[in-house]
Amino acid sequence: MSVLGKYTVIIPISLSIALLVTACNDSKSSQCQRLIYLVNKGTDLIDKNKGQQVTTSLQLSKDLEAVTKEIQQLKLKDPKLQDFQSRFVTVFQTFSRSIAKASNALKSAKTAKASSEGRVKIQKARGDIDTALTAATNAAKQSDVMASQINKYCRQSQ
Repeated sequence: MSVLGKYTVIIPISLSIALLVTACNDSKSSQCQRLIYLVNKGTDLIDKNKGQQVTTSLQLSKDLEAVTKEIQQLKLKDPKLQDFQSRFVTVFQTFSRSIAKASNALKSAKTAKASSEGRVKIQKARGDIDTALTAATNAAKQSDVMASQINKYCRQSQ
């Protein structure tokens, strides 16, 4: 067998083995990186879209739903990371729902007419926005605490 023939057999086999070893190596560190990446992705969406218009807020809510699904679909083996995973899913669901609720309430208030019914509509919207803001604020506080905890936990694995 020629030298070129040997390499055409050795290279694909070596690449296959390397890919297999890499795929099977689901270390705590790599699990941490995957989870932290998605959490940061969601947090960046929120930071980038703060104070945007109604349509942008509705899109942000949908984008956060997508990130939430990505976090849910992570296949984490570490029990502590699984706990962080489920807690971050809850936080991002709260963000998504709160932003959607506030956005819909704002939209409702903008379309209210100058009448007694319109004032009632605005009052209801104001209450919905306050409720959504409170839920989002609580979720943000919880997210900050969990981010600190997960960073500490993941640093221990290195």
